[in-house]
Amino acid sequence: MNLRNSGWIITDTAEPTGSRPDCRRIRGFTLIELLVVAAITGLLLSILLPSLRKARRQAKEIVCASHLNQVGMAIHSYALDYDDTIPFGPETSSFFYPVMGNVTSLISLGNGKPVGLGLLLDGYLAEKPNVLFCPGADQPSEADLQLARVGQWEAQCDYYYRHASVSTLSGPPDLSHVRLTRLGANRNGYRISALAMDVQFLAHRSLEVWGVYTRTSHQRQKVNILLADGQVLSEDNREDLYTVDIGQGAPQDALDKILHSFERADELR
Repeated sequence: MNLRNSGWIITDTAEPTGSRPDCRRIRGFTLIELLVVAAITGLLLSILLPSLRKARRQAKEIVCASHLNQVGMAIHSYALDYDDTIPFGPETSSFFYPVMGNVTSLISLGNGKPVGLGLLLDGYLAEKPNVLFCPGADQPSEADLQLARVGQWEAQCDYYYRHASVSTLSGPPDLSHVRLTRLGANRNGYRISALAMDVQFLAHRSLEVWGVYTRTSHQRQKVNILLADGQVLSEDNREDLYTVDIGQGAPQDALDKILHSFERADELR
């Protein structure tokens, strides 16, 4: 049978023996192209990094405010248990604590006894003691070190605490401003409302022999403030309105300056 004549056409589609697929040349990047990519990448990083740093700083400010909020709730719980009294004591003028009631960042005295916000560590903040330390501190965290010192020696947290709105070095403790619902008025006549805030403290290197060091938070751009009603305010500190700078002055000069920062905060309400 003649297949061609019958209308059937058979076509051989097989590749000839020894044929190879078409291989195209793969070209790499030129030096100029690599430099252009590197330049664009560098430009993008220069644009994005400041935004990322700002976002990270703001996140730490929010966590810090959350810490102060928890401190505020602990103070309120303490006041419920102690006849409306905020954490206050022990009433002593020894161990580098001249008059109980001074504004302070101490949480224990030189004899290891808890003081100020340190009184909340027994029960009220026992399971979350790290809330006494700011995640936005500009110096390395001292949370573990300072908490280990409580009960043994003097220890500090990252927040100033306002005991009873005094700043004297001698005399009996002032107990007139320790009632949570009746805190009274400050030296300027405004109602006392600010109880705790971020430490913003600049110390001259000559004071290191006294154990006084610089400790600041949030690059001194912001300061979080705990009010007596439990509210936490975030205030602008770019002009160092809440920064305590004692230069080469005596450490005791800081007491009045810290109290002045609290009195400034009282006027926010």
